[in-house]
Amino acid sequence: MSIAPNFFAHFSRMLAMNLGESFFKLRVLNRDRLIEDGPAIIVANHQSFFDPPMIGHIFPNYIHFLARHSLWHPPGMNYAMNHCQCIPVNQTRPDPASIIKVLRVVRGGGRVLIFPEGSRSEDGDIHEAMPGIGLILSKLAGIPVQPIRIDGAFDCLPIGAKALKFMPITVSVGKPYYLSGESVNGRDRKAQRALGEKVMDSIRAINVDY
Repeated sequence: MSIAPNFFAHFSRMLAMNLGESFFKLRVLNRDRLIEDGPAIIVANHQSFFDPPMIGHIFPNYIHFLARHSLWHPPGMNYAMNHCQCIPVNQTRPDPASIIKVLRVVRGGGRVLIFPEGSRSEDGDIHEAMPGIGLILSKLAGIPVQPIRIDGAFDCLPIGAKALKFMPITVSVGKPYYLSGESVNGRDRKAQRALGEKVMDSIRAINVDY
């Protein structure tokens, strides 16, 4: 495991690990497929607030998280998000600063977790990618993509829930792949939407063995 970037990130990681194993019976399927060294874009479906910590802590090295910019607004969240290596982004229309930060991380050998749907699923199903995700992916030619599927987190804490339920959570790791040169080089909106569809299809395709 790599050295923690700061105490807050280390504490959050240890808390997620203990909660996952003790209260949510966390299972990780196909852990051997994880990209442990070198850069990667991690793409996953989004079911609840538990997704980032449950996915993040299964990697032996600390990763970065792409998160919607509004999460920085509540009091105290600015400190937490920054110290957990989160990168703010407007998913509909990503700004150049966010894209540059992502590029800087992956070109420096780091990994960034992206939820292409942009927000939590309202019904637990896997939906389409937000339009702006394709723009970000179009800048990442040559970077391996690590698809991950999370199941059960929606049952624990769906949108609007007033109480937390301790239900089993499963994280399934898909086979890494590279975006083809043709798809990454597409600059128009149609090509960028196709990139978003491709990564969502790779997440749906992950077999979950219960």
